[in-house]
Amino acid sequence: MKILLLVLGLLMVEDKEVFKFDGGAEVRGKVVKETPDAVFVDLGYSVLEIQKKYIRERTPLTGEKGTGQAVKKAIFFTRDLPRAPIQDLTRRYGQAVILVKTPSGLGSGFIIDDEAGYAVTNFHVIEGETKISVTVFKQVGTEIRNVVIKDVKIMAISPFFDLALLKIEEAKKRDLKKVYLGNSETLSRGDRVFAIGNPLGLSRSVTEGIVSTRFREQQGKVVIQTTAAINPGNSGGPLFNDRGEVIGVTSSKLMGVGIEGIGFAIPVNYVIDFLVNREAFTYDKDNPVSGVRYFEPPRKKKLPGKSKG
Repeated sequence: MKILLLVLGLLMVEDKEVFKFDGGAEVRGKVVKETPDAVFVDLGYSVLEIQKKYIRERTPLTGEKGTGQAVKKAIFFTRDLPRAPIQDLTRRYGQAVILVKTPSGLGSGFIIDDEAGYAVTNFHVIEGETKISVTVFKQVGTEIRNVVIKDVKIMAISPFFDLALLKIEEAKKRDLKKVYLGNSETLSRGDRVFAIGNPLGLSRSVTEGIVSTRFREQQGKVVIQTTAAINPGNSGGPLFNDRGEVIGVTSSKLMGVGIEGIGFAIPVNYVIDFLVNREAFTYDKDNPVSGVRYFEPPRKKKLPGKSKG
């Protein structure tokens, strides 16, 4: 009987903890089982067995809190959030991720202002289109309900940074959820990240990975390279850090036979500049901004050559 009670007790452990290892790596999650030699940690997408002999430091995570309240800046919000398992963060912020649909295709996006109805996506998702709808995924009890909203306007676009600002009309009646924007300058190689989007139309898909580098040059811009799986339909969706803050906008991936785990995201700091200066990127369907045309520089005149003697 004592042995049976001990086993049941081990299975019921659910404390959130952080485990640190030599070299700076760490794991965070719920401890679902513990034995004399190992702990089993729920990461949200799988359960990891960790041998205790490799753990350098172990501290409780339960009760860890952010240090500030939500702060509104322009038309987006920031907040000092605590680290948490991906499973919890997905449940908390997944409803702010939307499916963006046009007559030519679909992509993803995310709501940055729930009351005004502002949302961000990629420019290439809505390029050349004016008829746009979004699908919001609402949690009702244990069910997810798909709510299609057809009254969506394009407010601003930046073809160079591949960003677009949308506005969902009558947002206050929609009971929308929002995300918080972070700071992509604080990212380091190896940081855990995850993406939520609609790859190939598979709504609310979650993929997890790490930051490969935040200094990858791509067509004149610096982008974040990540191992989180990104596929067509993910474009315009959020890339989150392990606090649930948006630190990038998923935009593209490297294609080719045998190539996996090389995706790219637009740093959120570019997004913030775009939102703060949105008036410079205002979209007008009757007078669209087509960009700047640069004239060729004048050519240097050839000097007359010397005649040969």
